[in-house]
Amino acid sequence: MSILKIDHIPTQEEINILTKEFPQFIKLSVDTEQSIIYGGSRLHFDCEQKLKNIENSNEKNIWSGGINLATHKIEYDAVANIKPQYNNPSTEILDSNNRQLFKSIVKIYFPDYE
Repeated sequence: MSILKIDHIPTQEEINILTKEFPQFIKLSVDTEQSIIYGGSRLHFDCEQKLKNIENSNEKNIWSGGINLATHKIEYDAVANIKPQYNNPSTEILDSNNRQLFKSIVKIYFPDYE
């Protein structure tokens, strides 16, 4: 498993690393307060741990989803998003503000994805 901090538009070589676990999908976790992304893990949990342990991210600001390379879509679904204590009882990012923050940060590094 190769987890990368994404702080620039990934090169094709980096895309190859990020898609090692899933050839058409890149799992991402984003700190929406600090605008930091980690990606490429088998489980979103592993990216979240990088955010918490390296970036000192607060759980309430971490949201997960991914990039679907086949459909060119940003996805907002992850088991890690189930956070009833932050009013998100679903795998989807339900809060429109959190969802928009996630999308806007992901689009910085994946501008061709909606």
